[in-house]
Amino acid sequence: MLLMQFSARSTDFPAITEWPEQDVRAHVAFMQATNRELTASGELLHAQGLAMPDTTRIVRAGADGRPRITEGPFPETKEFLAGYWITDCAGPERAAEIAARISAAPGPGGRPLNMPIEVREVFAVPPAEQGH
Repeated sequence: MLLMQFSARSTDFPAITEWPEQDVRAHVAFMQATNRELTASGELLHAQGLAMPDTTRIVRAGADGRPRITEGPFPETKEFLAGYWITDCAGPERAAEIAARISAAPGPGGRPLNMPIEVREVFAVPPAEQGH
């Protein structure tokens, strides 16, 4: 799983909601092209961009088991998950190659964002049960 992280307090580039329209279009086109290529290679299982953090709700079980909901925005949050890809690729090296490509997605003025992409293995079964 490749997790695209953005910093809400980045000084490198403004929030995407403040980008010029042509830069947003270029960014989205890059992501769509990446998804098409990963689909064509058989590596893409699923991908989604996520809504902005101000739509976030944190849910915990209350003492009675009912949902207790805290509405966003959460000003203490510095980074947020902006989107994800679930891939089925040859191994960690290939996952890193894909992550590096996504990291360099164009931002304002076409400059590469170089945003952090967290790469984590998805377990189909608990690790203790693998290979049995």
